[in-house]
Amino acid sequence: MTTVLIVDDQPLQRFGFRMLLESQDDMTVVGEAGSGTEAVRLVDRLRPDVVLMDIRMPDMDGIEATRRVVVSGSPSRVLILTTFDLDEYAYAGLRAGASGFLIKDALPEELLSGIRAVASGDAVVAPRLTRRLLEAFAEHLPAGEHGDTPGDPAAHPRLSSLTERERQILTVIGQGWTNAEIAARLHLAESTVKTHVGRVLAKTGARDRVQAVILAYDTKLVRPA
Repeated sequence: MTTVLIVDDQPLQRFGFRMLLESQDDMTVVGEAGSGTEAVRLVDRLRPDVVLMDIRMPDMDGIEATRRVVVSGSPSRVLILTTFDLDEYAYAGLRAGASGFLIKDALPEELLSGIRAVASGDAVVAPRLTRRLLEAFAEHLPAGEHGDTPGDPAAHPRLSSLTERERQILTVIGQGWTNAEIAARLHLAESTVKTHVGRVLAKTGARDRVQAVILAYDTKLVRPA
């Protein structure tokens, strides 16, 4: 059973989400929050599998709430709800540690499959779209937020334990390659690629593939085109 915390400042929106989720045999809503502050408190107490997080809320917005949930070390995964598929809110949410985002007008089945994917450890946004977001908005970050490390990117603390092959895998993940593309272009079995990707995530502390793409940009393994 996947447990979900619904976070939205609109009661009618929360009601609609609850009705949809509780119509599913494999999901249950464990709580609702109308602000970011309340969301952080409830995540700590309820430990939901997935937090369905709105962006614009009073008191504390969904971006800051997401950041606090991730920094706390909570196992809960955040699925951001945004208005547009390529905007600064989705970008900021991913950088804060969200496992993905969905558009608010997504079809019910898309929302349900997204929640299931996040609960299983997948990311609900294609790495290619993550790359588009990074390239579109990285230039707007204030100086120092890029995580710049002078010199060789391999010297970055989060990359230092990677083998040469694993660093290569992280680089092509950052370029938006799928496992199938990595296997074909690097002449590897897809099962071997999956093993390498798993090791890269574990060694770098990236929660999922989307966070690996962000790490590849932050450490300058990959640069905006």
